[in-house]
Amino acid sequence: MTPDEREILLVIDVQVDFLPGGALAVPDGDAVIAPINRLLGRFPHAVVTQDWHPPGHVSFATRHPGRAPFDTVALDYGPQVLWPEHCVQGSAGAALAPGLAAERAELVIRKGHHRHVDSYSAFLEADRRTPTGLAGYLRERGFTRVVLCGLATDYCVAWSALDARAAGFEAVVVEDAVRGIDRDGSVARAWAEMAAAGVGRVVSGAIGGGSG
Repeated sequence: MTPDEREILLVIDVQVDFLPGGALAVPDGDAVIAPINRLLGRFPHAVVTQDWHPPGHVSFATRHPGRAPFDTVALDYGPQVLWPEHCVQGSAGAALAPGLAAERAELVIRKGHHRHVDSYSAFLEADRRTPTGLAGYLRERGFTRVVLCGLATDYCVAWSALDARAAGFEAVVVEDAVRGIDRDGSVARAWAEMAAAGVGRVVSGAIGGGSG
């Protein structure tokens, strides 16, 4: 694969709170930074997303007395996994990872900023009705394929890849540039769901072009 003007790299949530030592650490999450930086050197176009929650967000376990992180509750829009407080707007944990070459991105999409609905996908909030505007941006700029990397495989990466397909884009995940939380086999399920939806898989070494 050699990236061209129809393809865009989508870097999902490579933020301090998702790295080892962070509030919602993804195991081995910092291992994605080096391959993503190489990809950022190979793609002429890139978008970065940031989880960006207000204090007291509905997805935080602290909002639900008697509940603990990773419990599931029923909200107006469906089942919601509860999380430790993470990626609070303006906090150090919400910052993009040190060393990530984010200056190469042309757009930063902040998601999860609606207090009463969570957001995993770069395209739609978890109510499955509220768009982020990314699909329109990609269409207006003429992109047809989205190549995804980042954190976490089984949540924000998978939801974004599935929504990219649903919006009519080709979607490919760079398997050595993602890491998952993997609770109860969630990573394997995510890969199976993505494959069933026509999401491709590639390794970063198979992507040429650029100066990376």
